[in-house]
Amino acid sequence: MRPMRSLLASAFAAALSFSAPVMAAEEPAMPNVGWKFEKLFGTYDLASAQRGFQIYSNVCANCHSMSLLHYRDLEGIGLDAGQIKAITAGVTVPQGTDDQGAPKEGPATPANTFKSPFANDKAARSANNGALPPDLSLIVNAREGGPNYIYGIITGFAEAPSTFKMQDGMYYNKMYPGHQIAMPQPLQDGTVEYADGTGTSLDQEARDVVTFLSWASNPEMVERKQMGVRIVLFFIFMTGITYAVKRRLWSDVH
Repeated sequence: MRPMRSLLASAFAAALSFSAPVMAAEEPAMPNVGWKFEKLFGTYDLASAQRGFQIYSNVCANCHSMSLLHYRDLEGIGLDAGQIKAITAGVTVPQGTDDQGAPKEGPATPANTFKSPFANDKAARSANNGALPPDLSLIVNAREGGPNYIYGIITGFAEAPSTFKMQDGMYYNKMYPGHQIAMPQPLQDGTVEYADGTGTSLDQEARDVVTFLSWASNPEMVERKQMGVRIVLFFIFMTGITYAVKRRLWSDVH
């Protein structure tokens, strides 16, 4: 009996030793920011989206492309034609070749897609220690948790615990799976200066850029919600008409 008891005790101790790391590796809870645009009748805060575009242009665009967006699409966050032309005037994009066959560049137009920071994926990996920065055009739709997850990543950078072994060239992030991410902390308090005087805390900057990225992933969201409301109202109206007709037709039947 004693050998059997010793074997059971050893197995129980081994089970405890394996269970502890699993509990320690549990991922943190997803932040719940309470985005206005996620509510049933919610819309995008266009001022916030415009500030988020400023952050993307000044910070994120150094590494991340948004290849599915055209500059003219910025009308969707409230920019007018003059503002969009002013933005594209400061962007240089490839424009085919000259008469000698050499590549040439020139100012972008509203019809151009957002300029990519790298010529191709190999160049992107070479500049980022082998890591490929993801395209941000649909990033909110592509990640479980959507805007809350992206917000969690942006605000989740911290010093690694003393017991946590970091790989070379990686950064500790509380939200990222495995807690090691190749992207250095992109935002902190005062990263940008907003023209409208809005405060530039890390929380505010993260909210703004996530609002912009959410719009980029779902630019038709407001129209879709409005269409849904119209359809519901139409069915309510038709239900009332149908009921009234039914009462009229069967009013003399006892």
